Amino acid sequence: MTTLSAPVTGLRARRLPKWAPWAVAAGSVLLSYLIVYAGGLLGGGIVLTAIASVVLYLLLLWLAARQVEGGRAARNRLASSLIYSAFILALLPLVSVAWTLVNKGVERLDGDFFGHSMNGITAFDANGGAYHAIIGTLEQAGIATLITVPLGVGAAIYIVEYGRGRLAAAIRFFVDVMTGIPSIVAGLFVLAFWVYVVYPLYSPDGKPGYSGLAASLALSVLMLPTITRSTEEMLRLVPDALREGSYALGIPKWKTIMRVVLPTALPGIVTGVMLAIARACGETAPVLLVAGGFNSINMNPFVGNQSSLAIYIWDQAGSASKYAPARAWAAALTLVGLVLALTIAAKLLARRSKLER
Repeated sequence: MTTLSAPVTGLRARRLPKWAPWAVAAGSVLLSYLIVYAGGLLGGGIVLTAIASVVLYLLLLWLAARQVEGGRAARNRLASSLIYSAFILALLPLVSVAWTLVNKGVERLDGDFFGHSMNGITAFDANGGAYHAIIGTLEQAGIATLITVPLGVGAAIYIVEYGRGRLAAAIRFFVDVMTGIPSIVAGLFVLAFWVYVVYPLYSPDGKPGYSGLAASLALSVLMLPTITRSTEEMLRLVPDALREGSYALGIPKWKTIMRVVLPTALPGIVTGVMLAIARACGETAPVLLVAGGFNSINMNPFVGNQSSLAIYIWDQAGSASKYAPARAWAAALTLVGLVLALTIAAKLLARRSKLER
């Protein structure tokens, strides 16, 4: 019996060198620059040049891979390149915004900006800061967080762990509805309910009045659906085996939720809370509607008008003073830095608590 076997010519397929994609990318950028930007094709421009570079890179890389590695490997490289290109395109706006904020905001980041308010500052004065707005943002967001986190987490626990039937479905439905309401509607609700109905009941003169607390209530309405929905999804990701193991040891359900379920889902819950806080810190319309804005420092969030960084940015961006744009950019950079610092601190706190357990 004769056995026929083909000789082995090689166990490794042909591959492009590791430097080939980088060389193709450099060539694509150079050709696009010469043809589109320098040559003025279709009007030129940096954006059009970047788009042409990406398209040319994908085409040239696919042709080179098809010639050397074959059609299947070429399609794989094309798909991988598309994924990387999408990531870079999604990252560009973020990098552009961050660079613009840092570039234009550092001009007024000084002691005067952080230590003074806009009280008595006219359009002809280069001084003035955002101390009053920073205080207002911290107080309003802090009170809103204290109100909303227990309510949102508690509602999510009920939906996931206890809720059954129509009540749980109704709560979930209204949370979804609240997610899409405009921010100005939350401000109008607090204005009609708190400012004009509740506030006059304990006000010394019996008249409606603006306050930082009213702004916190409006922000709570906006934060509640985000915290509830994100916490619900995180609790659903906790494996049932953890709950069943706890029940098998005779641990009550409430203690299982507090000591097993919530600690497991804590990182995701913290992320949802920080997203809600970030949205609250950037809201302008509801805060302006119920807090009124104020150029002086008001440490009391329960009485009197109060400003915030979002209102400060809006006010300075629309001011006719030549010094106002620098203050607006500095306030925007301060707001982003404040949210970033709170997010990092919350992440580190959640990670440390998880490690200690």
